[in-house]
Amino acid sequence: MQHAHRITRLTALALGITGALAFGHVQASGFQLKENSVKAMGSAFAGSGVMTGDTSVVVNNPATMTQFEGTTAQLDVTVVDVNANFQGGGFDATGRPLTGGNGGEAGGVTPVPTSSVVHKFGNGVAVGAMISAPFGLKTEYEDNWVGRYTAHTSDVQIVDLTLSAALDLVPDHLSVGVGLIYSHADVQLSKSVDFGTALFGNPATRALPFARPQMRDGFADVQGQDSGFGWVFGVTLRPTEKLSIGYSHRSEIDYELSGDVDWTVPQDVAAVFGASPTTRVLFQDGRASAKLTTPATDTVAVNYQFNEQLSLALTYAETGWESVQEVRIDFANPDPDSVEAFNWDTTRFMSIGGEYALSDSLTLRAGYAYDETPTTFATRTPRLPDEDRKWYSIGATWQMSPALGVSLAYTRIMPDRPQIGIVTPAAQGGQRLFGSYDSDVNLFGVSAQYAF
Repeated sequence: MQHAHRITRLTALALGITGALAFGHVQASGFQLKENSVKAMGSAFAGSGVMTGDTSVVVNNPATMTQFEGTTAQLDVTVVDVNANFQGGGFDATGRPLTGGNGGEAGGVTPVPTSSVVHKFGNGVAVGAMISAPFGLKTEYEDNWVGRYTAHTSDVQIVDLTLSAALDLVPDHLSVGVGLIYSHADVQLSKSVDFGTALFGNPATRALPFARPQMRDGFADVQGQDSGFGWVFGVTLRPTEKLSIGYSHRSEIDYELSGDVDWTVPQDVAAVFGASPTTRVLFQDGRASAKLTTPATDTVAVNYQFNEQLSLALTYAETGWESVQEVRIDFANPDPDSVEAFNWDTTRFMSIGGEYALSDSLTLRAGYAYDETPTTFATRTPRLPDEDRKWYSIGATWQMSPALGVSLAYTRIMPDRPQIGIVTPAAQGGQRLFGSYDSDVNLFGVSAQYAF
């Protein structure tokens, strides 16, 4: 019985899905997606909360909706091309090099669509609705890569429906807005499990020919989903015809992710676990759950219209990643909770950009941004090979008619070189993984706006 308990400690506690919700490499700090407007992307989201010709203010700052006339609808699609290549290696619990390659191209190409509509009434009231994806990612490593015990697949989709309303308190000078957010999260995450190390760590099973690190890999796949509610508030001040200042706050949203865990256990390993009543209940497919809180964001945006042709904008945003302090996976079966600490902190996003109207039908944009990461070397994993990054953006709008406009934008995001150094405690497998990433992100956006 003592040996059975040792297997339980070395496997269920150590080789569950530790860190399964440590999200992967995406194009904003943490697992945030800023891509809700192609127009705003063209100037690196500088002034995005006070730009009067962009219906994404439904979520970026609903107070600015009062600057529209009639009904305006907008459809945006941003194609996200993430490139992340690992270079490095590691050692197992016995000091042998970890087998496997570098994992291939961990990123990929993913479209991020959004749609929004704003209607302004004649009494100073405006309403709007928007479907957007504020958080998410999709990364996948090759099978049996060197870091397989830390990450394989990360597919996270968070989609919001935001309903907002705004009111002119002082017409043309001061407006306020508020919105209700209904959010749905869908998560699939997986990694390999080193059952050989678990059996090697138990004297009762160490003599088995397959009880060696890296000799008996299993697999764990977790899927979960939930819905939550949040809110957004904004205020826009226009002290002069040329100057606009906006502030907005997006709340935290809590999710109780619930779904299934699918274990793949080698046959001979399953036979060992099945020999004892204590261990035969481990690593059985069943239910799993985890809590997730997406962070609150505070944003200040400023735009100054120098003349009819030229404007300059600034944005400063803080994202409260304190909401991600740890990830705890709770298995309905007897497998104990799997916990990983993150200890993230507030990050800052700063951008500057401008617009120049070449003519009544063509407007050009450009911008630069600096975006901080919540990760540090101590907590960085292959699921989040994230670092501080620089944005370089260009864009344009072609006003095809008084009612119809088409916008294009391109952004190149260059992160600092992310490095990882993971030393897993002996009771959790004893692997060591070291290396760095060559990474970059390309964003290609196109949108259409129609005014009724």
